[in-house]
Amino acid sequence: MTTTARIRPRERDALLQSLRAGVVPRVGQQHVQVGRVAEVRAMLTDVERIADGGSALRFVVGEYGAGKTFFLHLVRSIAMEKRLVTAHADLNPDRRLHATGGQARGLYAELMRNLATRSKPDGGALPSVVERFVSTALAEAERTGRAPDQVIRARMADLSELTGGYDFAEVIGAYWRGHDSGDEHLKAAAVRWLRGEYATRTDARAALGVRTIIDDGTMYDHLKLMSRFVRLAGFDGLLICVDEMVNLYKLASTRARNANYEQILRILNDTLQGSTEHLGFLFGGTPEFLRDSRRGLFSYPALQSRLADNAFAANGLVDLTGPVLELQALTQEDFYVLLTKLRQVQAAGAGDARPLPDEAVLAFMQHCSDKVGDVYFRTPRTTIKAFCDLLAVLEQNPDADWRSLIGSVTLAPEHNPDLAPLEEEDHPDNTAPAAHNESTARSQSDDDDFTTFKL
Repeated sequence: MTTTARIRPRERDALLQSLRAGVVPRVGQQHVQVGRVAEVRAMLTDVERIADGGSALRFVVGEYGAGKTFFLHLVRSIAMEKRLVTAHADLNPDRRLHATGGQARGLYAELMRNLATRSKPDGGALPSVVERFVSTALAEAERTGRAPDQVIRARMADLSELTGGYDFAEVIGAYWRGHDSGDEHLKAAAVRWLRGEYATRTDARAALGVRTIIDDGTMYDHLKLMSRFVRLAGFDGLLICVDEMVNLYKLASTRARNANYEQILRILNDTLQGSTEHLGFLFGGTPEFLRDSRRGLFSYPALQSRLADNAFAANGLVDLTGPVLELQALTQEDFYVLLTKLRQVQAAGAGDARPLPDEAVLAFMQHCSDKVGDVYFRTPRTTIKAFCDLLAVLEQNPDADWRSLIGSVTLAPEHNPDLAPLEEEDHPDNTAPAAHNESTARSQSDDDDFTTFKL
């Protein structure tokens, strides 16, 4: 059996436990990555462009269970190796790109909580980024003989020109004062503000002396500020990963959907026109979220024209330079390599346990094909989970016969919950339909004597 790259026991256990639970592992993705070489190469080009001072935006599109989230995590790990700071979050009813009830601020707060660097890949890196900025400013002050607060003020001058930049610079100054005086409460208050955790301006002013907070309307502006700030802290840029974009597709309100799509259009225009520097966005969603002409991004004409497929990329030709990166399904050969890699990861901590032979891997694939057809390798989440369960049983029961175990594996094709019947569209004025529905229901429920009355 071929040997896999060295893998630590903790990393191995976390990887296998995540796959058995049907979720994307946070660590060790490189040990089980297969296929999609062209897509990874395209994303590496984007990462290098961000590090060189450019910007990038991609919509990573794939069927349910095809590996979008895994791909996003892989790109994040590549970006961190290239000295980028990354932030990731999933959209849900409480987190959106645009809102008026705090949902956009909730998305920003989640992104900042998940801020990650190469030294802190699991998130929570915002305090260390700020501390690194202060440390580099102190080093410059010592080298030039200037006062540290003057150095910090000079380095933050560029941020003051951007929307919200003045208060952003004031908060960083407050962090420095807390650092210089040993005031941990002041430092914590500054980090809270940078995370978007202040809900009222009164609280922010009392704690830090600033008159503004990060709210729904300024969320995107502060992401641009953060991309500039991480550069001042010594990193090469900021990559924002937002998954589960299908939650915008599910919004029942046409007005709310269009407001979020307008925000996406603003981000797309800024990145593709070069208005932002050292900033990239990755949005993960299903084909329905992108191409549905009634509720998807293609329902917004300005986005449809910008995200339309390249007409020349047909008949086997591909174009991986556009804003939409559609993940191709794994082939059977790719899936076979994936299963052998999983077998190697499992064997890395199995001691003298007898490894699963190649014959068993092929028999497992044939069994899955007989049960659910080609979907077993095109959307492989359920199949991977079953294979990891099989490996776990064989590891703990070395005398068990894999032939009988494979025959008892049960599989069912995955169903995309995003294709379930959605709520009906609301009327543009948001009032007439309610009155209409109420009157209709009342007329249908009232059992009066005039239902057949005629003049």
